[in-house]
Amino acid sequence: MLTIQIEAHTELTAEVANHIAAISARINELDRAQTVESLHRKLDNQACLILLAYVEGELAGFKIGYQLDNQRFYSWLGGVDADFRQLGLAKSMLEYQEKWATKQGYQRLEVKTRNQFNTMLTMLVTNQYHITQVEPAADPADNKLFLHKELA
Repeated sequence: MLTIQIEAHTELTAEVANHIAAISARINELDRAQTVESLHRKLDNQACLILLAYVEGELAGFKIGYQLDNQRFYSWLGGVDADFRQLGLAKSMLEYQEKWATKQGYQRLEVKTRNQFNTMLTMLVTNQYHITQVEPAADPADNKLFLHKELA
Protein backbone atom coordinates (compact mmCIF):
# COMPACT_ATOMS: atom_id res chain seq x y z
CA MET A 1 0.00 0.00 0.00
CA LEU A 2 1.27 3.47 -0.89
CA THR A 3 1.90 6.13 1.71
CA ILE A 4 -0.23 9.17 0.90
CA GLN A 5 0.01 12.44 2.82
CA ILE A 6 -1.92 15.68 2.45
CA GLU A 7 -0.16 18.72 3.83
CA ALA A 8 -2.24 21.84 4.59
CA HIS A 9 -1.03 25.44 4.58
CA THR A 10 -2.93 28.64 5.24
CA GLU A 11 -0.13 30.89 4.09
CA LEU A 12 1.79 31.04 0.83
CA THR A 13 5.41 30.69 1.91
CA ALA A 14 8.33 30.71 -0.53
CA GLU A 15 8.69 26.92 -0.15
CA VAL A 16 4.98 26.25 -0.80
CA ALA A 17 4.97 28.61 -3.80
CA ASN A 18 7.98 26.80 -5.27
CA HIS A 19 6.27 23.43 -4.81
CA ILE A 20 3.08 24.63 -6.53
CA ALA A 21 5.02 26.19 -9.40
CA ALA A 22 6.86 22.90 -9.93
CA ILE A 23 3.83 20.61 -9.77
CA SER A 24 1.58 22.89 -11.84
CA ALA A 25 4.13 22.73 -14.68
CA ARG A 26 3.60 18.94 -14.77
CA ILE A 27 -0.19 19.09 -15.12
CA ASN A 28 -1.08 19.41 -18.81
CA GLU A 29 -4.75 20.29 -18.25
CA LEU A 30 -3.88 23.61 -16.64
CA ASP A 31 -4.00 26.58 -19.01
CA ARG A 32 -0.59 27.60 -17.78
CA ALA A 33 1.82 26.71 -15.02
CA GLN A 34 1.72 28.98 -12.03
CA THR A 35 4.78 30.98 -11.14
CA VAL A 36 5.85 32.08 -7.69
CA GLU A 37 4.94 35.63 -8.72
CA SER A 38 1.48 34.74 -10.07
CA LEU A 39 0.70 32.82 -6.88
CA HIS A 40 1.70 35.77 -4.72
CA ARG A 41 -0.42 38.15 -6.82
CA LYS A 42 -3.44 35.89 -6.32
CA LEU A 43 -3.01 34.80 -2.71
CA ASP A 44 -1.14 37.47 -0.79
CA ASN A 45 -3.37 39.13 1.82
CA GLN A 46 -6.03 36.49 1.13
CA ALA A 47 -7.47 33.93 3.54
CA CYS A 48 -6.57 30.68 1.79
CA LEU A 49 -6.04 26.96 2.07
CA ILE A 50 -3.27 25.30 0.09
CA LEU A 51 -3.12 21.52 0.00
CA LEU A 52 -0.13 19.55 -1.22
CA ALA A 53 -0.53 15.81 -1.82
CA TYR A 54 2.45 13.50 -1.56
CA VAL A 55 2.76 9.85 -2.58
CA GLU A 56 5.71 8.03 -1.04
CA GLY A 57 7.17 11.45 -0.22
CA GLU A 58 6.95 12.72 -3.82
CA LEU A 59 4.82 15.77 -4.60
CA ALA A 60 1.89 14.46 -6.64
CA GLY A 61 -0.82 17.13 -6.60
CA PHE A 62 -2.17 20.33 -5.13
CA LYS A 63 -5.40 22.20 -4.45
CA ILE A 64 -5.77 25.89 -3.68
CA GLY A 65 -8.81 27.76 -2.45
CA TYR A 66 -9.46 31.19 -1.02
CA GLN A 67 -12.13 33.22 0.70
CA LEU A 68 -14.63 35.11 -1.45
CA ASP A 69 -16.42 36.55 1.58
CA ASN A 70 -17.30 35.45 5.12
CA GLN A 71 -19.75 32.84 3.83
CA ARG A 72 -18.20 31.62 0.56
CA PHE A 73 -14.94 29.83 -0.16
CA TYR A 74 -13.70 29.41 -3.74
CA SER A 75 -11.86 26.28 -4.86
CA TRP A 76 -9.58 28.01 -7.35
CA LEU A 77 -6.99 25.67 -8.78
CA GLY A 78 -5.67 22.18 -8.43
CA GLY A 79 -4.49 19.10 -10.17
CA VAL A 80 -2.79 15.76 -9.88
CA ASP A 81 0.27 14.72 -11.86
CA ALA A 82 -0.72 12.12 -14.50
CA ASP A 83 1.66 9.57 -12.93
CA PHE A 84 -0.36 9.65 -9.70
CA ARG A 85 -3.94 9.60 -10.93
CA GLN A 86 -6.48 6.95 -9.94
CA LEU A 87 -5.21 6.97 -6.34
CA GLY A 88 -8.03 9.15 -5.01
CA LEU A 89 -5.82 12.20 -4.40
CA ALA A 90 -8.19 14.74 -5.98
CA LYS A 91 -11.14 13.39 -4.00
CA SER A 92 -9.12 13.33 -0.78
CA MET A 93 -8.07 16.95 -1.27
CA LEU A 94 -11.65 17.96 -2.13
CA GLU A 95 -12.97 16.32 1.04
CA TYR A 96 -10.19 17.89 3.12
CA GLN A 97 -11.04 21.32 1.69
CA GLU A 98 -14.75 20.85 2.41
CA LYS A 99 -14.13 19.82 6.04
CA TRP A 100 -11.69 22.66 6.57
CA ALA A 101 -14.06 25.26 5.04
CA THR A 102 -16.92 23.99 7.20
CA LYS A 103 -14.77 24.28 10.36
CA GLN A 104 -13.87 27.84 9.35
CA GLY A 105 -17.57 28.74 9.21
CA TYR A 106 -18.02 29.01 5.44
CA GLN A 107 -21.49 28.10 4.25
CA ARG A 108 -20.77 27.46 0.59
CA LEU A 109 -17.94 26.16 -1.58
CA GLU A 110 -17.81 27.41 -5.16
CA VAL A 111 -15.82 26.07 -8.10
CA LYS A 112 -15.52 26.38 -11.88
CA THR A 113 -14.52 23.76 -14.40
CA ARG A 114 -14.85 23.13 -18.11
CA ASN A 115 -17.11 20.65 -19.82
CA GLN A 116 -14.07 18.80 -21.21
CA PHE A 117 -12.86 17.77 -17.75
CA ASN A 118 -15.24 14.85 -17.30
CA THR A 119 -13.40 13.30 -14.38
CA MET A 120 -13.47 16.55 -12.41
CA LEU A 121 -17.12 17.19 -13.25
CA THR A 122 -18.12 13.65 -12.25
CA MET A 123 -16.23 13.95 -8.95
CA LEU A 124 -17.94 17.26 -8.16
CA VAL A 125 -21.45 16.05 -8.98
CA THR A 126 -20.86 12.82 -7.06
CA ASN A 127 -19.85 14.94 -4.06
CA GLN A 128 -23.13 16.93 -4.11
CA TYR A 129 -21.98 19.98 -6.09
CA HIS A 130 -24.68 21.54 -8.24
CA ILE A 131 -24.24 23.29 -11.57
CA THR A 132 -25.50 26.84 -11.14
CA GLN A 133 -24.43 28.44 -14.40
CA VAL A 134 -23.00 27.56 -17.80
CA GLU A 135 -20.90 30.03 -19.77
CA PRO A 136 -21.06 28.87 -23.40
CA ALA A 137 -18.02 28.76 -25.64
CA ALA A 138 -17.63 28.22 -29.39
CA ASP A 139 -16.65 24.61 -28.69
CA PRO A 140 -19.04 22.98 -26.18
CA ALA A 141 -16.06 21.18 -24.61
CA ASP A 142 -14.82 24.61 -23.51
CA ASN A 143 -18.10 25.62 -21.84
CA LYS A 144 -17.36 26.91 -18.34
CA LEU A 145 -19.45 25.26 -15.64
CA PHE A 146 -20.03 27.03 -12.34
CA LEU A 147 -20.87 24.77 -9.41
CA HIS A 148 -21.38 25.11 -5.68
CA LYS A 149 -22.01 23.02 -2.62
CA GLU A 150 -23.82 24.12 0.51
CA LEU A 151 -21.78 23.16 3.56
CA ALA A 152 -23.34 21.74 6.73
